Amino acid sequence: MIYGYARVSTDGQSVDAQVRQLTKAGCEKVFRETASGAKTDRAQLAKALAMLEANDVLMVTRLDRLARSTRDLLNTLGTINDRKAGFKSLGDAWADTTTAHGRLMLTVLGGLAEFERELIRARTGEGRERAKARGVRMGRPPKMTPHQIKEALRRRDAGEPMRDIARTYNVSHSTISRLAA
Repeated sequence: MIYGYARVSTDGQSVDAQVRQLTKAGCEKVFRETASGAKTDRAQLAKALAMLEANDVLMVTRLDRLARSTRDLLNTLGTINDRKAGFKSLGDAWADTTTAHGRLMLTVLGGLAEFERELIRARTGEGRERAKARGVRMGRPPKMTPHQIKEALRRRDAGEPMRDIARTYNVSHSTISRLAA
C-alpha cells in the first residue's frame, strides 16, 4: 500500500495541493497534519509510520514536509526501513528507497551524518580534556563545602548517626557514608 503524508506549518495554510499531488501519484491513504516541521512528535506522522508494513511506501511531496533536519530525516527513514517499507519524495527524485539509486544516495547521506556525529563527539571530548587540564571540574557541583565535609567526618568518627549528620547538611545519609576520611 502507498501512504501519503501531507504537512503544513500553520493553520492559515492548506494541505489540499499536497493531497492532490499524493493522490495523483497513487497514494491510497493520505495523513494530513498542521504542525511545525521542527516538532518531532507529530501525531499524524506517528500514525502513518505505525501503519507501515513490509513493502508499503510512505510518500511526501518534498523532503521538508517530512523533516527539517538531517538527523530527523535519518531517524524517520530508519523507522521506515525497520518496518521493511519504502520511502519516496515526489520533489526529490534521489530520495526514493524503492530504487537502488535512491537507497545508495540515502546510505551516503546517512554515512555523512554518522561521520559528522563522530567529529562532534571527538571535538567535544577534546574540549572536555582541555577544560580538565585548565582545572575545570566536570559534573554536578558538590553538595557540601570542604569545611562541611571535614565537620561531617569529625561527627561521623565521633559516632553520631549518619542520618542526623545528613539532615544537618540537607544531604542523604549515603552521601555522608561515601565521604572519604
